[in-house]
Amino acid sequence: DIGMDSGSSCVLQAAFLPPASASGDALQGFDRLRAREALRVVSTATAANEGCALLGRTPEVLAKDASRLLEEVADVTMSTGFETGLSRALQAARAVAGTAAEVAREPPSQLDEAFAARILRQLFERLGATYVKLGQFVASSPTLFPAVYVKEFQQCLDSSTTVPFTEVKKIIEQELGQPVDKVFSYLDPVPLAAASIAQVHAARLLSGEEVVVKVQKPGIEEVLKTDLGFVYLAARVLEFINPELNSRGSLADIASDLRVSMLGELDFREEQRNLDVFRSFLEEYNLTAVAVAPKPYAEASSRRVLTMERLTGVALVDLEGIKRYTTDPEQTLVNALNVWSLSVQSCEFFHADVHAGNLLVLEDGRVGFIDFGIVGRLSPTMATGIDNLNVALAAGDAKGMANALISMGATVGEVDEAAFAADIQKLIDRLGTSMDGNSTEVAVDESQIQDIVLDIAQVAGNNGLKLPREFGLLIKQSLYFDRYTKLLAPDLQMMSDDRISKLGKGEPVQEVEAEAVPSE
Repeated sequence: DIGMDSGSSCVLQAAFLPPASASGDALQGFDRLRAREALRVVSTATAANEGCALLGRTPEVLAKDASRLLEEVADVTMSTGFETGLSRALQAARAVAGTAAEVAREPPSQLDEAFAARILRQLFERLGATYVKLGQFVASSPTLFPAVYVKEFQQCLDSSTTVPFTEVKKIIEQELGQPVDKVFSYLDPVPLAAASIAQVHAARLLSGEEVVVKVQKPGIEEVLKTDLGFVYLAARVLEFINPELNSRGSLADIASDLRVSMLGELDFREEQRNLDVFRSFLEEYNLTAVAVAPKPYAEASSRRVLTMERLTGVALVDLEGIKRYTTDPEQTLVNALNVWSLSVQSCEFFHADVHAGNLLVLEDGRVGFIDFGIVGRLSPTMATGIDNLNVALAAGDAKGMANALISMGATVGEVDEAAFAADIQKLIDRLGTSMDGNSTEVAVDESQIQDIVLDIAQVAGNNGLKLPREFGLLIKQSLYFDRYTKLLAPDLQMMSDDRISKLGKGEPVQEVEAEAVPSE
């Protein structure tokens, strides 16, 4: 008999390593039955070993957990492929060595969480696109990760590289099945922007429309699949070793959600669908006179290429630029807020990255929503909780806010609602001072916005409540709009202004008058 403590590692190696004489094809498709047999042997051996209990689990429970874990190891390993996995393992080893060498050259004066977060962020950047995306996920998830890591990984939000135009052109032609000049009369070789998995080029269709073309970087799909598989397995192994690590939410669930989300981003047809859905939402609620999203061109798009209408305007924080396009910047802001807020309640998703670069005021005075790379979706329970939270906020009812937040989150043990409400009131009082509109500063301070979201997450966590990631996304967008209000409409009372309070009740959104822009 083979027990968990004596020979399990040998069983696992025998199960997952192919024969030395195996061919290249055999290496990539090694027999799933071996993995199944490993599961059976380890499970049987563990169940028979009455003295084996990890962290208080009975042998039966441990055997079941081990069986489930090993099955997932087999599935992920075979889905990523042996050669790609080996290549990425070697690259990871080099990244770790480079980071270790850097620490050796400049030893820290103090070993603390801030140092650990900085080193991890530097390692992620060396590891490449997948881990940069993972860092961006950490940076945008204050309800899931400790504050020091959320702040450090903000630097990943601007981390990206470009690929040569020759490779971009090759991908476009492969995806569309024809030469570039059969689709575009012009394609700018210099990218407008670049992100971790794609870059964007300006172009013009043969029919004359000005567009932007989002192109997936070469080789990114294989790397993402492999890296995310490893990340998920690492989370599962950590959970298996110590289930108590899940104090801020299931590690495996977080890794699984990340894996599904990021792999979903590889199919640009999904983003094309998001654009179509949001444009339909604008039409259904008669909002096309005040807001617009880019029109996707299906005939010039594919799984790895997305061609969209190019919207021209100024950022929502460019007050002087906005004044060139509209006589009423305040109403423009109200329209942007109303459209976004209504989408939270009435569209199947909401735009979850409304920083200034993704909200434009167009030459005709309308608001342009661009870049639907990050979207949020609310469950019915959470949508009801948000409604109740809004009512409590308007009334200044801290107890009502506490009750609404409890209804949205997952609790760890019993939550003292009265104590939670008292902490919320203290937070509101503190934020009321720090967010006072008397300041002459007009910049949208993203670091302060992130700090406020972290404060909210911390108050919830201190009271035994784990808020979902979508709540953090939602609050962050609301804080963006609060900053825009300070800039464009400092006298606007968001909770009592009649133009905002009618949101979602069927009243039309007011159009703004656009001024003629002199041609240059």
